[in-house]
Amino acid sequence: MTQEPEQFADTPEQSILFPNIAGDALSELLQLVSLRGDAVARFAPTPPFRVDLPKGVRALHIAETAGLVIETGEGRIVLDPGDMVLVARGDSHQLSSDDAAGWVSGRFVLNNESAGTLLDVLPSAIRVKASGRPWLPLSLNLLLEELKPGRPGAGVMISRILDLLFIHALREWSTTNGSQPGWLTAALDRQLAPVLTAIHAQPENRWTVAELARLANQSRSVFAERFTRLLGQSPAAYVASRRLEKAAALLESNEQSVSQVARAVGFESDAAFSRAFTREFGLAPSRWRKRN
Repeated sequence: MTQEPEQFADTPEQSILFPNIAGDALSELLQLVSLRGDAVARFAPTPPFRVDLPKGVRALHIAETAGLVIETGEGRIVLDPGDMVLVARGDSHQLSSDDAAGWVSGRFVLNNESAGTLLDVLPSAIRVKASGRPWLPLSLNLLLEELKPGRPGAGVMISRILDLLFIHALREWSTTNGSQPGWLTAALDRQLAPVLTAIHAQPENRWTVAELARLANQSRSVFAERFTRLLGQSPAAYVASRRLEKAAALLESNEQSVSQVARAVGFESDAAFSRAFTREFGLAPSRWRKRN
């Protein structure tokens, strides 16, 4: 027997069912980059073959059979069946084989090319082995299903699957020792991700190293060293940069006075705000607003 929601003593609140949880730092970064899966295709050319992809093509390739070779300026990768390679930076690369080989390729596009520099910390190619990763063969099977003719909504499904594969590849890369300092590296770090999320949510806060260290569950000294090593700048410098980036966005998007913007991002002095903003962007706040 079913009942209407009104008949319950306590009607579930929407806020309980769907809490307003702040986004994590990696999600924010990916939204900033505005990268999305665009298209996918299946290949099995007559051997021997060599396919050259020019610079600017951001792609992933999943081998269906053995023998596919992918070459970038950083090296040569021979794929086993089910392995995936992500070329997120868009470096030129080649696919080849002397024997029969089949694979699926997906392409990504950036809606915000200027933010693409955030991906520069990545290597030319990220290899993900199929062994021990059940999500990879599952994703490949889903892509192959969507490639069948007459699948309603196939374009959206393919885009979402490619997005998921991209994030999986980033997670795999974050566990290696070759990560370079940068926002992406820190956003993928389990201890620093909550810190970045908090800073991004409220850059105007007077964050202290001790407060941020508590968010990371680390001592001040360990936290400061890890933050600087993975991000390439100190916690104080990062907070200052985020404040000024928010200020620049406010100056471009609303009619608040320069003084109001200064207060909104945590500055008590207009003069201090103007000096910091000019040092960061090369223009005083008022001139920045006029130009943008």
